[in-house]
Amino acid sequence: MKAAADENFPVGSRLIARPLRPHIAAFYAFARSADDIADDPNLSADQKLLRLDAFEAGLDGMTGDGTPRAAIQVRQSLVETGVASDHCRHLLQAFRLDARKARYADWSELMAYCALSAAPVGRYLLELHGEATEARPAADALCAALQVLNHLQDCRRDFLDLDRIYLPLDSLRRHGVRERDLAGDASTSELRAALDETLARTERLIGDAQALPATLSSRRLAMESATILRLADRLATRLAQADPLANRVALSKWDFLAAGCGSILAAMTRRNIARMAGRPASRQRMT
Repeated sequence: MKAAADENFPVGSRLIARPLRPHIAAFYAFARSADDIADDPNLSADQKLLRLDAFEAGLDGMTGDGTPRAAIQVRQSLVETGVASDHCRHLLQAFRLDARKARYADWSELMAYCALSAAPVGRYLLELHGEATEARPAADALCAALQVLNHLQDCRRDFLDLDRIYLPLDSLRRHGVRERDLAGDASTSELRAALDETLARTERLIGDAQALPATLSSRRLAMESATILRLADRLATRLAQADPLANRVALSKWDFLAAGCGSILAAMTRRNIARMAGRPASRQRMT
């Protein structure tokens, strides 16, 4: 099972207020456990769907011997916080797609998948922090960008291990890429062109997400989102410079440290400026 330490981006980091971290951990455990089922190569599609239905039943309060512990725990968390269960249910929809769908025709279809597989995470965090719905478009853009960056990192492994391709098929065809090119030890020039096209679209999503920190009332969540934006930008740069088929392109501990410190310093500077100007610090841009 993949752990929080294996993720590209912070999962309930110390930038988040301590009382909220256990709830984020419960949400993450739910998502991780259900995703592991969707990605299990030893299960058939029908078996995966049956087990994912057990997660949904847990959200509905229907507990039994087959109810996943993660579903029971996240339901308790949702009751305590008053956060809607929709975010969890949308993730389950995405995992059901993963169980039976392995290709995405174009960018729009991939974005529709990200709306289920990625956006619910950002929307959960917004609701948990009591943020306004006006922050959703920027949060959705950031979450979609993170999802596609992960797809770019793992495009070879996804193809070889799961027979999935998350790169838009029309882009692959446009550049003359054959599916078997994804199994190579290095990208062909055609595949590199398709990767760059997807990466350019992802960078536009990151640009759309830049407004997020300034829209948040929670200074801690603003710092968290600013940190993730910095990390996303760093990873996009790495993917533009390196071949994800030759080696997995990843962020280093230094990247995490530098991004976090930069966001904290930026937040402190802007808070002091806002205090002097008599404006609410939480509304100052922190990117």
